[in-house]
Amino acid sequence: MKKPAHIFIVDDHQLVREGLISIVKSFQGSFEFFGAAGNGVEALNVIRAMETKPDVVLMDINMPHMNGMDCTRELKKLSPELRIIALTMHNQSLHIKQMLKEGVHGYVLKDCDKEELKEAILEVAGGNTYFSRGVSNKVMMEFSQLKRELNNIDISSVSPREKEVLNLILKDKSNKEIADLLHISVRTVETHKQNLISKTGAKSIAGLVVFALKNNLVEDFSS
Repeated sequence: MKKPAHIFIVDDHQLVREGLISIVKSFQGSFEFFGAAGNGVEALNVIRAMETKPDVVLMDINMPHMNGMDCTRELKKLSPELRIIALTMHNQSLHIKQMLKEGVHGYVLKDCDKEELKEAILEVAGGNTYFSRGVSNKVMMEFSQLKRELNNIDISSVSPREKEVLNLILKDKSNKEIADLLHISVRTVETHKQNLISKTGAKSIAGLVVFALKNNLVEDFSS
């Protein structure tokens, strides 16, 4: 039986923090509350001291002492396998883009309901990415405005099927959705993703999204 994902919460508002703790604890069996902090500095100190690191961190953006962007950057240096979800009121392209570049695996708005938060954590804990609907739309608008610049990747090394998989990743499709759309197995989707990670130099699936942003790739970069 798969162990529940360990969840760590970072938010400077005590009422919000306590509310998130209560929600996470209510999903007993799926998740396990693993700790909390009121700012980025505290989160870094607590997680650094942990022998067993959390699986998923829910990260606020605007906090005193160290904001969520800086904390995310430092946590990724400390523990690259750590999966981070930005949980914030900010639905602005700049915040979304900055958090993506720091390596978050999800971006969820604080006005979401409990079920969406649960879905987001399950997706991210399972190795996928998750963006709230409004966030996904803004990310795709960013992609649609970017020019095709493929100088930083040897396009000949990426197979047509890998291009299809990358396009669907950029559209925030889950492994199951990609498998269904391309009529392949979920295991094959994972293989294609790992190949893309290797060929693009990304360190994670979320890194492929960051790669597309940094290298000005639109959602369909086939020739």
